[in-house]
Amino acid sequence: MNTVENLEYNTERSQLIIPEYGRHFQKMVDHAVSIADRDERNRVAQAIISVMGNLQPHLRDVPDFQHKLWDQLFIMSDFKLDVDSPFPITSKEVLQQRPEPLEYPQNHPKYRFYGNNIKRMIDVAVKWEKGDMRSGLEYAIANHMKKCYLNWNKDSVEDSAIFAHLKELSDGEIDLASNGENLTESGQFLKNKPAKSNRSNNGQKGKRGRKKRY
Repeated sequence: MNTVENLEYNTERSQLIIPEYGRHFQKMVDHAVSIADRDERNRVAQAIISVMGNLQPHLRDVPDFQHKLWDQLFIMSDFKLDVDSPFPITSKEVLQQRPEPLEYPQNHPKYRFYGNNIKRMIDVAVKWEKGDMRSGLEYAIANHMKKCYLNWNKDSVEDSAIFAHLKELSDGEIDLASNGENLTESGQFLKNKPAKSNRSNNGQKGKRGRKKRY
């Protein structure tokens, strides 16, 4: 009867701070916090770190991993453990800080089919000095824009439309319409585009529907 009364249920226990180490590790850390003698407390903390390292022996001698173990020890003690750590002790406030929100790339609201990289390339080209290299880059960008447009639209596209989009995306800095040159023919881009055919699908259906004769 006394044995049943002394049973501990998980619902009555305190919540584990790092559940991966289990209840016994948490009890060892709590015991280390309760030790009054500092030297004894340091010895117990070193012993706990050694046992934690034994769980992953291939990493226990790596300095970065050792630093991680000491951080986890202080976290499990709720930063109440006062021992001599070989690494700087990370404060509770620093660990609880929320990370800065990530800056997501903003798609151009009007011509999304060109992609974000086109806008970056245009921004780079605008910063170059005018000359043959910049002119070549501008036409390479325009040809890539035409290819992207054709991937989005099956029909052909006029070069004037690409030039107008490029001028708009560059805030008027790049105007190829006045040069009188043409971009790569739409047929060249469409020729390299894999054609979709129902012939192979129909053949597969016919094979599945046809019974084999033995």
